[in-house]
Amino acid sequence: MTTTDAPQAAPPPSGKRRIGDVVFAGLARSSGILILLILAGVAAFLIVQAWPSLSANTANFLTTMEWDANVRENPAFGVAALAFGTVLAATIALVLATPVAIGIALFIVYYAPRKLASLLGYLVDLLAAIPSVVYGLWGIGFLAPQLVSVFEGLSRYLGWIPLFAGPPSPSGRTILTAGVVLAVMILPIITAMSRDVFHQVPQGHREAALAMGATRWEMIRLAVLPFGKSGIVGGAMLGMGRALGETMAVAMILSPSLMVSWNLLQSGNQTIAGHIALQYPEATGYGVSALIAAGLVLFAITLIVNMAARYVVARGNKEA
Repeated sequence: MTTTDAPQAAPPPSGKRRIGDVVFAGLARSSGILILLILAGVAAFLIVQAWPSLSANTANFLTTMEWDANVRENPAFGVAALAFGTVLAATIALVLATPVAIGIALFIVYYAPRKLASLLGYLVDLLAAIPSVVYGLWGIGFLAPQLVSVFEGLSRYLGWIPLFAGPPSPSGRTILTAGVVLAVMILPIITAMSRDVFHQVPQGHREAALAMGATRWEMIRLAVLPFGKSGIVGGAMLGMGRALGETMAVAMILSPSLMVSWNLLQSGNQTIAGHIALQYPEATGYGVSALIAAGLVLFAITLIVNMAARYVVARGNKEA
């Protein structure tokens, strides 16, 4: 009997589904619904807990920069300065981390020997396992003092730019220092997504570029980077979402003050997460509710950033 004559399993009757498929589909659907319920529950909790302080607040919550929420009568507080510091710190981290992450991913995938690439990949992933409090200790104990001289140089030679106008902070504990620490913290996320998308570049695209006489860098610029653009953008946005919600490292580095300043070399800016961590132990009454209201704003900002990242990734995959 030839292989073509061997009996084959009959397909299941049309219209009937195996019980395993039905159970698995139900579990998968239930898991998806559970995620939506958890997200809705968190949002509902934040809204309910924040409403007492928002209804009693005598100031515009979204535009006011002061924070006097612990008083029982006429509390006045706003999240404007905190939201500004949050977005500024995350933006600095994104600008610093994204080029480095892309370079590391390209080196691991296309330049490094296999053993070295495996080791570097492991070390980069290890950065994500370090607790944030350790990054905070590193930031205030080592990085901030080392950056003081750098800040002085920036102020001396680039002081005509408002971002680097002097005098710089003598302690080095500024929004720029916090941004550098956050950049190191989000580096593994952007690197991992960039590395994965670079691995998925079709071999035919790379070989076609090389066959036409392109150098390795030209092959990367013409074939790899355009293909992986959506993955890079998605990884960068997810990294920004991580930076937006970072708490302990930022709270340890930045001073507990509320102001809006574009100067990266002076103390003053604070983030929502850092402010909540510093103020929550001593908050009472409307103060607790006000901090939860600030957390609601952070929740909304982070949700918007992550949804934008998913949209960019999905659109890029559809175009590919």
